[in-house]
Amino acid sequence: MAAGIYLTLSRIVVTFGPENSRIKPLSYPRFFIPCDVLSLVLQALGGGMASAASHSNKNPENGNHIMVAGLAFQVFTLLVFMLLCADFAVRTVLRMNRLGEAALDSTHASLRRSMKFRVFLVALTLSTICIFVRSVFRVVELGEGWDGALIKNQTLFIVLEGVMVIIAVLVLNIFHPGLCFREGYIKKGKTERQGGGGRFWQQHKSGDVNEKGVVQDET
Repeated sequence: MAAGIYLTLSRIVVTFGPENSRIKPLSYPRFFIPCDVLSLVLQALGGGMASAASHSNKNPENGNHIMVAGLAFQVFTLLVFMLLCADFAVRTVLRMNRLGEAALDSTHASLRRSMKFRVFLVALTLSTICIFVRSVFRVVELGEGWDGALIKNQTLFIVLEGVMVIIAVLVLNIFHPGLCFREGYIKKGKTERQGGGGRFWQQHKSGDVNEKGVVQDET
């Protein structure tokens, strides 16, 4: 789930203009997705070690520590991601105040105006916050150990674990990026020429998409 959110940010940066970001669009998934994979590996490794130790009547403390470290690393990664998102938003607004529409990528003006895309941004924000809350809860819960108060509190577990995941998954399925981005990239019954290079985008023609989201002419 988190990996999908990281990948989507790179497309959002391209949509508003890479010039508004401190780092290149593709740097977001290239950095954050491996971090997410690493956190999952640590959680799986720690959980496996803790389970094996418990079944052997041994102390599962080492496995627990590794699992908590994986969760803590995921929280840290999400926090950095959210800070970069906020930084990108602030930089975009400041450049728009200074330069107007020239601060934004004109290629994706139609996409930015679409209601689906705007609602998708809200859904993505909500999903990210839910995943972050869930991860923080898990760190605190497992940090107390298997005999802690939080791990025995079913109400908190349902709300801060189950409900958070359900909301995060639900909103991004309803406002799926594949549907919300399509409205701006496709114009019914029209093609838009991008200069003399033969690049264009239209409803029923496929091609290679470059980093700016423009479809390359196959002819």
